[in-house]
Amino acid sequence: MTPTKDESTGNESAGWLGSITHILRLTLGLAVIGLLVWLLGDVLTVVFAAALFAVVLHGLSNILVKHLRLPYGWSLTVVVTALLAAVVLLVWGSGPAIVSEASRLQDALRQQETSLRATLQNSPTGQMILNYLPSSLGGKHGGSSSSLASLGSRIAGSMTGILGSAFGVAGTIIVILIAGLYFAMSPTLYANGALRLVPVGQRPRARMLMLRASQTLWAWVAGQSLDMLVVGVLSGVGLWFIGVPLALALGVLAGLCNFIPYIGAIMGAVPALLIALSLGTRETIMVAVLYSVIQFFEGNVLAPVIQRHAVQMPPAITVLSQTLFGTILGFPGLIFASPLTAALLSIFDGLTPPLSDEERL
Repeated sequence: MTPTKDESTGNESAGWLGSITHILRLTLGLAVIGLLVWLLGDVLTVVFAAALFAVVLHGLSNILVKHLRLPYGWSLTVVVTALLAAVVLLVWGSGPAIVSEASRLQDALRQQETSLRATLQNSPTGQMILNYLPSSLGGKHGGSSSSLASLGSRIAGSMTGILGSAFGVAGTIIVILIAGLYFAMSPTLYANGALRLVPVGQRPRARMLMLRASQTLWAWVAGQSLDMLVVGVLSGVGLWFIGVPLALALGVLAGLCNFIPYIGAIMGAVPALLIALSLGTRETIMVAVLYSVIQFFEGNVLAPVIQRHAVQMPPAITVLSQTLFGTILGFPGLIFASPLTAALLSIFDGLTPPLSDEERL
């Protein structure tokens, strides 16, 4: 039976109404999520950091379960004990040297900032740079020079003086470690509790997405840890051969900064370049070439090999996610932008069907 004109109009109106309702629900959901992120950004960052630490403990424990046939509880105990022993040995054996190196690095950066500022002020081009350089980087733009924090002090503060607010940072780290340990001790307890918040019909899909996200985070952490280790070792050894002071501290710093893809490479290279300026033009050029070669090797050889077994993230998505989460959550958002984006991409990949050959561009 052919539908009448009124029935066709009614079906079309119902279709439009359904589409509008779906768009409104999606918009409302995104607005609620955005409001929660804006209001509880710091708390959500701590929760994600704890979950990431739990993923690391869970992944290491599963390795022992697989290869040593130990129960999960014993495997987790072995992993936690090994990590604590490593930290104690590091602090006991190298703690004073690390603190001394960090202090010397901070002083050296401040001295180089003072020398660099004096050099810039003695030339017209340098004065122009200082006039247009943002105040956050030690320039004159946006305030008087007497009230501005120096560039070297800011770099040294962000790189080696992060414990300036020791109680706040230490307290947050302790909360992350304890919460992550509890997450790892009973991962199914917390995962099942989260699944109970999902409608019954969507729980199988939500369970699949949670497993995908956890596997992606473990793969990202494993790959990034290897990447950081290689970059740190190559940087430290290369700086030692060049004759740059504090090569150990600068190598460790380069490895740690490489936790943040792309931007971290610049953050790790700047202190080494500033210190190399005191040695001469030749050493400065050699340090610049060293870091360029290391980053070329990391970006074109090491990272592709790691991504074959870990997580593939387009470079543009990585940089844009750092900008987005850094703007919303501040420096912690910049640190955790890449693993958070990797988890979100895995969830998005599970929610959307793949493109067919005819649909691909």
